[in-house]
Amino acid sequence: MSASDTNLMGTVHGGNVMKLVDDAAGTVAARYSGGPAVTASMDEMLFLAPVRVGDVLTVNAQVNWAGRTSVEVGARVETTRWDQLSEPIHVATAYLVMVAVDQEGVPRTVPSLNPVSDEDRRRLREAEIRRTHRLARRAAIKESRNA
Repeated sequence: MSASDTNLMGTVHGGNVMKLVDDAAGTVAARYSGGPAVTASMDEMLFLAPVRVGDVLTVNAQVNWAGRTSVEVGARVETTRWDQLSEPIHVATAYLVMVAVDQEGVPRTVPSLNPVSDEDRRRLREAEIRRTHRLARRAAIKESRNA
């Protein structure tokens, strides 16, 4: 990360980190679904530690859940210093919902997810909890607007 990425606090602007996360999630979703995928929502973005100028940012992302046309991608952001061998620092976590689309932008089906490891199954369970909360929140807001 360079000086042009900073905010008024002198650390890397969170929006720059969010863009990199979105880019990684889109790549993972496109590879998983076999074609383009667009961001439907960012369910959560947790900033755990500041990112500094000179940090090398790494975004690891993977599909946690797959529905009919959408997937949830979890992303873990870590930093290391450009000039030192150091242990990575976990600086952010995000969950995004990506929708697979065809050339006209119409949603298309995605492959079903087959969790293999205990870690994959844990990620799937937690993604289902987030999905349930997302849908309940959407329904509650819609209901409150109709009241």
